[in-house]
Amino acid sequence: QVQLVESGGGLVQAGGSLRLSCAASGSIFSINVMGWYRRAPGKQRELVAVMTSGGSTNYAGSVKGRFTISRDNAKNTVYLQMNSLKPEDTAVYYCHADQITKRRQGASAIILSYEYDLWGQGTQVTVSS
Repeated sequence: QVQLVESGGGLVQAGGSLRLSCAASGSIFSINVMGWYRRAPGKQRELVAVMTSGGSTNYAGSVKGRFTISRDNAKNTVYLQMNSLKPEDTAVYYCHADQITKRRQGASAIILSYEYDLWGQGTQVTVSS
């Protein structure tokens, strides 16, 4: 089963930067949309930024111009560069993948299978004022 493993969270002062990484492990052929969501204390989970395998992106309005999402499809990894961090960016950040195609060699053919709606365990980002 595919797992998403995040890293890079931590404590930073307002105005600082952090870079989050999320790597998908397993026999992966491709991943459709990968991205980041966050949940602040007392609030619902919200989209931060997502990116398709082709490179199209979508950002929350609150992070446009400050955060940049990128992907390395060969490594099945998505990154989130966060600059000019604000205290209101404090949250648990979750990596998400909507559809993962896995490939394995069968006795006489390649076998594809799919996993959907995968989440990482979350990484805490705390921005102090």
